[in-house]
Amino acid sequence: MTSSQDVDTIKSPNSDPEPSINPLDELPGEVEMSIFDHLEELRQRIFYSLIVVVVGIIGCFIVVKPLVQLLEIPAHGVKFLQLAPGEFFFVSMKVAAYGGLILTTPFILYQIIQFVLPGLTVRERRLVIPVVLGSSVLFVCGLVFSYIALIPAALQFFINYGADVVEQLWSIDKYFDFVLLLLFTTGLAFQVPVIQILLATLGIVSSKIMLKGWRYVIMAAVVLGAILTPSTDPLTQSLLAGAVLGLYFGGIGLVKLTGK
Repeated sequence: MTSSQDVDTIKSPNSDPEPSINPLDELPGEVEMSIFDHLEELRQRIFYSLIVVVVGIIGCFIVVKPLVQLLEIPAHGVKFLQLAPGEFFFVSMKVAAYGGLILTTPFILYQIIQFVLPGLTVRERRLVIPVVLGSSVLFVCGLVFSYIALIPAALQFFINYGADVVEQLWSIDKYFDFVLLLLFTTGLAFQVPVIQILLATLGIVSSKIMLKGWRYVIMAAVVLGAILTPSTDPLTQSLLAGAVLGLYFGGIGLVKLTGK
């Protein structure tokens, strides 16, 4: 039989309280799903994404000629040749594929978010929308920067280099391989601030550590510019490296604003 003293001991305020869990680190109440339900949901979301991508590619293919003409503008009057039967057709397919994929990226990101959302805590869910929006905006900024600055600079370098030796007649297939790859890689390079904010929010790296490593970042930006640019001219590589450095230090500023 328990005595009153024992009861008082049990109810003593000096006893250690149970550790409390931060509400931001908790998982919101969700309906539990089996592994087969998760696989079925994943299959459906991939299927919906593929349908939307195909529709986007078809839509871009319908208006592909204006897109091709738009991407030819940075060449400033250079004549393009079709060196093999069907070459322009395959170039059109390539442009439509890139265009359709870029246009449908927001829907694909939405499907990914909806799939992983049940496994995220409240704190992680608050990051999803800003990260997705920031990533999308920066990718578009990368495309615009590449179209306005990188591509004209690279093409002008090559045109001037051989202007008094060769006539500028370019293969349309090779030209679009160059342009599309440079657009895509520049869009990826502009994701640097998003990666910085994610690392800082997760507590992996702070703004002070980012700033201390500026020497290594400069070296990495130069190497990145050399790898990502399909051309070998120093002007294009320097422009991309400079843009990456600007984004990196801008990302440090954003991280400081968040108090990390």
